[in-house]
Formats: sequence, structure tokens, C-alpha cells
Amino acid sequence: AIAGATVLTALAVSVSGIVGWVGLVVPHIARFLVGPNFDRLLPVSALTGGLFLLAMDTLARSVATQELPLGVVTSLVGAPFFAIVLGRARRHWF
Repeated sequence: AIAGATVLTALAVSVSGIVGWVGLVVPHIARFLVGPNFDRLLPVSALTGGLFLLAMDTLARSVATQELPLGVVTSLVGAPFFAIVLGRARRHWF
């Protein structure tokens, strides 16, 4: 099951690009903030995703003398979080 989820995630990222995988991570952040109530989860996910990309774009433009690609900054921040979420899910499956 975990291999299948990994393959599906890799396919989604290959189609949408590296910034598109933010949509895979942000709902987990929103669920952590508001819980599993879908009435609040959807708007909080949308707001959190927009704020996350805005913050990462601002960071990408201001950190270096040259502008960094947004995908690099989002992957540096989001990949560790995704690994933590994946590790927690894996512990619950076994």
C-alpha cells in the first residue's frame, strides 16, 4: 500500500510540477490545525495553501541575490513535513 501511494504521489508530482505537490501536504497541515471536520477543513486548506505559497514565494525572492525557483523553496520546506506525515501513517499501518 505504501509503495502504491508513493508511486501515485510521484505520478501526481510529475504531471503537476514540484509546486503542485503543495496540494498534497497542505491538507495535512490544515487537518492538524482544525481537525477532521470537513466543513472547516476545506476553507482552511485553501487559505493555508495560498498563505504557504505566498510565504514561500516571498522567501524565494528575498533570500538570495538572484531569485530562487519557487519549487526549490517549497521542496526544502515541505519535503521534511511530508516525510514526517508519511512516517506517522506508516507506524499506524503496522
